[in-house]
Amino acid sequence: QVRLVESGGGLVQAGGSLRLACAASGRTFSNRVMGWFRRAPGKEREFVAVTDWSGARTYYADSVKGRFTIFRDNTKNTVYLQMNSLKPEDTAVYYCAAGGLLSRPAAEDEYDYWGQGTQVTVST
Repeated sequence: QVRLVESGGGLVQAGGSLRLACAASGRTFSNRVMGWFRRAPGKEREFVAVTDWSGARTYYADSVKGRFTIFRDNTKNTVYLQMNSLKPEDTAVYYCAAGGLLSRPAAEDEYDYWGQGTQVTVST
């Protein structure tokens, strides 16, 4: 069993930055693909970013490419999402997930574990 707990969400003005963290506990974290997803109000959950076990390979949704960075610290069992140049359309609940496939990073059914989510609100 892996438990994931997100933190770092909040209210920020457009153009600002936030860093989300996802702390993992339980079974081995360091060899798992880790991803971030989000669900905006009235929309389905969507893929945001993914990293392989080492952090060397990362992929992003087109909507966040160049603004968001996913990285991990396996010594702390934590994966992060640095979000810069935030836009109102980035407003959503952000979830981290463990166990996906790099070949299908957006496939939610490939992830074994999910956190409860953290709210990010970007004001104009």
